[in-house]
Amino acid sequence: MREAAFIKLNQDRWKGIEKALEPGKPVSPDRLAEMFIQLTDDLAFARTQYPSSRTTTYLNNLVSRIHLEIYRNKRERSNRIINFWKYEVPSVMWEVRKPLLYSLIIFLTAGLIGTVSSLYDDTFVRLILGDWYVNMTMENIKEGKPTGVYASDNAWDMFLYITFNNIMVSFRVFILGVFTSVVTGLMLFYNGVMLGAFFTMFYKESVLLHAAPVVMLHGTIELSAIVVAGAAGIVMGNGILFPGTYSRFESFRRGAFKGLKIVLGLLPFFIVAGFIESFITRYADMHWSFKLVILLGSAFVMMYYFVIYPRQLSRNAISNTN
Repeated sequence: MREAAFIKLNQDRWKGIEKALEPGKPVSPDRLAEMFIQLTDDLAFARTQYPSSRTTTYLNNLVSRIHLEIYRNKRERSNRIINFWKYEVPSVMWEVRKPLLYSLIIFLTAGLIGTVSSLYDDTFVRLILGDWYVNMTMENIKEGKPTGVYASDNAWDMFLYITFNNIMVSFRVFILGVFTSVVTGLMLFYNGVMLGAFFTMFYKESVLLHAAPVVMLHGTIELSAIVVAGAAGIVMGNGILFPGTYSRFESFRRGAFKGLKIVLGLLPFFIVAGFIESFITRYADMHWSFKLVILLGSAFVMMYYFVIYPRQLSRNAISNTN
């Protein structure tokens, strides 16, 4: 059977299953089992006949969703919050792995541009970071405390302000996707340029090796989370630009729902980043081994939860269909 004929024959049923799996719609266990059996049959056929097609990828994702729904129904309602971070957010992250890659590329490219611009234009850092912040940092450098800004206020006050500010930044990056993914991309680009200019400022003052490890104590989680939030905005924005077989509104709604899940899933990470920045980063002269443990631990957690673990969940779901 040709792929087009296969899609035409089954697409109404697939769309019906998607609607049945929408949040808030109760589905009986018997109906879930029936849909799961039908989909696994379709997926097995698609893998054999069209192994590299978008249809097979679509069915893989749909099977993963229904497998998650079956698993969730086995749990008591009291586990809803735990399951959100344990299964729902990672499952969405696997679905948006390409937008996550695009977000990372935009951010890193912008960081490189910010670095090069700052190296060849002495006014660029001030243009991006502002005279007040640059002057304050220069004074701290003269005093031998390049990262002294992190110890300038009460730790609890900093924690509340920084955590709230980081959460708002991530929501802005996400919400701007309502104006298409291009606008989210521009916001990511701006943040990347700021980062490049920020580190180049320390490099030009010959204190980068001291400042960078201190900043990245909290920056590893914080910056990674902004990239993830960028992926959420791109997903929502792409729902407007590339609706596919859905209506533009329905495509946007689906993208917005996925993106919102991702941003809500970031909240604990921003709290941890805010805690590190407020209570730990201020101790800039701590032994390098403590810095290394925090840096590597933070990098591992972000990489595992948002990249490796979603892949593992997807593989487990697919293996259960064989």
